[in-house]
Amino acid sequence: MEFNDVIRKRTATRKFSNKKISQEDIEKILEAGNLAPTAKNLQPQFIYVVVSLEGLEKIDKITPCRYNAQCCLLVCSDKDKAFHKDEHSTFEIDATIVATHIVLEATNLSIDSTWIEAFDKNEAKNIFEIDDNLEPVCIINLGYKTDDCPENPMHNQRKNINEMIKYI
Repeated sequence: MEFNDVIRKRTATRKFSNKKISQEDIEKILEAGNLAPTAKNLQPQFIYVVVSLEGLEKIDKITPCRYNAQCCLLVCSDKDKAFHKDEHSTFEIDATIVATHIVLEATNLSIDSTWIEAFDKNEAKNIFEIDDNLEPVCIINLGYKTDDCPENPMHNQRKNINEMIKYI
């Protein structure tokens, strides 16, 4: 798919079918995340690939937003490995760049996704037994939308580009 098509097609899916993603496609998506730039190339990201019934049930315990996705990526970042300067850390920024690469590659492969920030991060750390140095940042739902999945009514509503830029 052309990149221009990818960035225009990508939207949040809120009703996934039971169709599973192939292991090959999961690996391509994860590789795209691995290629994402991070501060000082420290690569603090760590991703839990949740595909088992038991794991998906755990996702359901921390968010109501799985929407029946058959694959969820719990994107975390290692606070100890991320770049730090004074009181600033790039752990969240690095993880979100990785997650962006993931959703764009999924779209490129005609796989639908949803970026979930609304989840109980403390409970995620507890039920997935995540080390203290790792911080959950987002969940990326992956799968194939159902035929009756409603389109996001605001997907193509964008402010005029002149409202968000200023040439200096």
